[in-house]
Amino acid sequence: MSEKIDLRKLISGERRSLAKAITLIESSRPDDNFLAQDLLEKILPHTGKSIRLGITGVPGVGKSTFIENFGLYLINQGHKVAVLAIDPSSPISGGSILGDKTRMELLSRDINAFIRPSPTLGFLGGVAQKTRESILLCEAAGFDYILVETVGVGQSEFEVADMVDFFLVLMLPNAGDELQGIKKGILELADAVIINKADGDTLPLANRTMAQYTSALELMRHDPHWKAPVLQCSALEKKNLDIIYDMIQKYHQTTLESGYFKSKRLSQNKEWFRTLINEIIHSRLNSNKLFENEKIRLEFEVVNGQKMPLAAAMEYINLFLKI
Repeated sequence: MSEKIDLRKLISGERRSLAKAITLIESSRPDDNFLAQDLLEKILPHTGKSIRLGITGVPGVGKSTFIENFGLYLINQGHKVAVLAIDPSSPISGGSILGDKTRMELLSRDINAFIRPSPTLGFLGGVAQKTRESILLCEAAGFDYILVETVGVGQSEFEVADMVDFFLVLMLPNAGDELQGIKKGILELADAVIINKADGDTLPLANRTMAQYTSALELMRHDPHWKAPVLQCSALEKKNLDIIYDMIQKYHQTTLESGYFKSKRLSQNKEWFRTLINEIIHSRLNSNKLFENEKIRLEFEVVNGQKMPLAAAMEYINLFLKI
């Protein structure tokens, strides 16, 4: 059994206690799960007072540089910043492989920052199973800006967008054919598109790219609560980070006043509830020897053509419903 978390130290913002708490909720041991649920119930009154910011981008767009320098900018504005980097798990060891603290060395050393790679544990879409709980723990520890970085593998963007308040999509200054390769669905998720690396010789290209994405967003469905802007920045040169910050603050204020901010979070909680039902059912079934043996038997019959997949699935479900 894991060491019990000191609630007072966690709420006071001690980073070591926060790291231990996240390790606890990521554990798959039944005794740890009991402790984790008890901890989450106790910290709930201290949650919800942050801006949850999802960040994604195409490979090479400079996500790490953007997150580090934007995080440092937020700290200079008086905020406390937590970074939850959705980290692909090693298929061999199961451990995280990105090493985010080495990618964001300056930010990781700041006392008002907390960086945590969250291994995906093999879940579809690359989103860590416990990211939502980690967000709550960071809020309880007093971090008022939670940055959730995705690995950019497709489905993960949709999952992260459903757990954050504001979804930021970073793009490279590539015009023309590059625009055609961007998934329409990703742009529809965006609350803002940021053209990064808009500096030096690439600035004219960044201007053209910005115009193309602006036109593309105009053709998509419109959110009555917010019109997604297209902005430029140079994370490396720390250029226009203030404009991005002001935009996010404006979004927060506007949606708070309209009531959309609260209703969006409540809707996300409903989806979280539905997802948890499926995850808990699968977890319980997979840990039950009877169901495990029946599943192996039915899979064997399907593979050998003795039973149709639908019939096998119905037999398995019927067994579950009889218990």
